[in-house]
Amino acid sequence: KEWVGTANATVAGWGNLGGAVTQVLMGSILFPLFKGIYDGNADKAWRTACAVPATMGLVTAFCVIKFTDDSPKGNFSKLKKQDQMGHVNVGEAYKKGILNVNTWLVFIQYACCFGVEITMNNAAALYFKEQFGLSTETAAVVASIFGWMNLFARGLGGYVSDRCNRRWGMRGRLGWQSMVLLLEGLMVIAFANSSKLAVAIVVLILFSIFVQGAEGSSYGIVPYINPKFKGSVSGIIGAGGNVGAVAFGFCFRQMTAKAAFMTMGFIILSSSLLSIVVFIPGESGLVWKTTVRTEPVKNVESSTIQYGEHEKASESVVSRDSETHVELSDHESNSDHESL
Repeated sequence: KEWVGTANATVAGWGNLGGAVTQVLMGSILFPLFKGIYDGNADKAWRTACAVPATMGLVTAFCVIKFTDDSPKGNFSKLKKQDQMGHVNVGEAYKKGILNVNTWLVFIQYACCFGVEITMNNAAALYFKEQFGLSTETAAVVASIFGWMNLFARGLGGYVSDRCNRRWGMRGRLGWQSMVLLLEGLMVIAFANSSKLAVAIVVLILFSIFVQGAEGSSYGIVPYINPKFKGSVSGIIGAGGNVGAVAFGFCFRQMTAKAAFMTMGFIILSSSLLSIVVFIPGESGLVWKTTVRTEPVKNVESSTIQYGEHEKASESVVSRDSETHVELSDHESNSDHESL
């Protein structure tokens, strides 16, 4: 788990990069191409262009099912036959995920970062076209900048989360999560009040970096919420992004663009405070410390202590004559744990 933030964020970030590619492909390549084919009929050109990414998605889905494994260890069916994978009760896993308060706190925070990214992928081109008088093709290229930040920004958010974890434990991850959400909210408000194109583009870049950084930071926290059922927890929180996109989409339908951006900004600022009440058993909180309790181990030179999915060997034997106390050597900061 020491690099879980970096790994999750990099993979997801390059996946989200598809948003930027789609902006350029649809708005600057396919749309003008089909517009010429249909003698300037923009409506028919746009509808035809939409069929291209849909077809590509179907082809990709087929390739994933046909040519890839279910996990790094192989396909689930084969692992079950070899007794390398236990039976998982789907209902119990989902119940454990849905009844965990931390799941919903991070769900809201993820809605305020990935939900914002989806919203921007949908609204940015139209905003630049209407606000600054750009053509559809030019507006699409400018809007794609938001998605291109996925090349590094989401991975960077996960990496910083991992570094903070090594120094300060879970407190570091939660602190970084609050910081990037706070900065993201401020950038949204600044973007809404940008009246010049050049300024709006610069703010858009910073805005996007913090959005992707918050996404990477979120999934640096997710695996710790319930290590045994992290699949259900991850799925629920991931859905938060789509829920956020729907909610913010309603704002843009019912308000002016500036009012919608301002509303979105203040909601994001509020979500940054939720890290204060995230409490993961066995981990330090943002404003308090937690001691991990382990059972004393008898008469061993070295012992393996397992907590959740952590297994770390310790070679510190305090006493041979009585119960041996082993100092927990985990990836979390030493300041967040006390020797037993």
